[in-house]
Amino acid sequence: MENLTPTDNIPFQKILQAKENIRGSVIRSPLILLNENVPGKKIYIKLENLQPIGSFKIRGAGNALANLSEEEIKDGVYTASAGNFAQGLAWNARERGIPCNVIVPDHAPMTKLEAIERLGGSILKVPFDKWWEIIQTHHYKGMKGKFVHPVCDPAVIAGNGTIGLEIMEDLPEVDVVICPYGGGGLISGVASAVKSRRPSAQVFACEVDTASPLKLSFDLGKPSTCDYKASFVDGMGGKSVLESMWPLVSHLVDDSLVVTLEEVANAVKLLVERNRVVAEGAGAATVAAALSEKFAGRLRGNIVCVISGGNIDTNKLIQALEGKIPQ
Repeated sequence: MENLTPTDNIPFQKILQAKENIRGSVIRSPLILLNENVPGKKIYIKLENLQPIGSFKIRGAGNALANLSEEEIKDGVYTASAGNFAQGLAWNARERGIPCNVIVPDHAPMTKLEAIERLGGSILKVPFDKWWEIIQTHHYKGMKGKFVHPVCDPAVIAGNGTIGLEIMEDLPEVDVVICPYGGGGLISGVASAVKSRRPSAQVFACEVDTASPLKLSFDLGKPSTCDYKASFVDGMGGKSVLESMWPLVSHLVDDSLVVTLEEVANAVKLLVERNRVVAEGAGAATVAAALSEKFAGRLRGNIVCVISGGNIDTNKLIQALEGKIPQ
């Protein structure tokens, strides 16, 4: 797929093509009402935690591989991922019969590491700062294979955009969509699809207050670096906004909604108790934002929360169900 100019939406035709490319390898995830009555709004949850790898990342990874030639992937593929994209790439690489190497930050959760290996991926752990450098440079010296970026690749973003396509098919009158924000690949794809069909819809990012570089970047009007602290919400948040993604994200995203670790933990618990849905921190964060009194005046009407994944360590899930903030 060709590169984008800085403020392009992902073309709707590319998202439609991605839908065909990944047909049969992903499920069309359900869009259901959250079983929580909130005056003035209807909150829906888009259940990407039900994908074969427990995360939406299978969509973008599958479309990225579909856009690569046999020559490009003859030595396999590799990526830098905290877990979910790595699983998506490993799953699709296994289907293609090619090797997959994954560079992970040293705080990546065991649940995700075990899943990567179960899917045939080989893991290399590096310190977080080194991992983030790979995210920025798109390269790791000495690693064989084709690098597939988990965020910036237009084919990955188009694959993610199929989530927005499904939302519009199921709820054409959507008013608000909330996506967790890690690098911007998910929300850029979803916003491209949603706003192509309903320009009046708002698309908000969601971040946790221990890692909210997008909110800071919106406040300062440029890609910025924040104070970062690792937490159980490992599927989103970083130290900074990728400069290569800032023009696209700032063009498509209406704002970032910042929630606390306590709010996210409460949302993990609520999803299990009310809807029998297991969500990891990044997925539950969108529900935390939709329910937060801080944003009550901004979030009205039909609201869709993208539950991006369900790959949470069992002990952390237990802590959340006990009313604690997982450590």
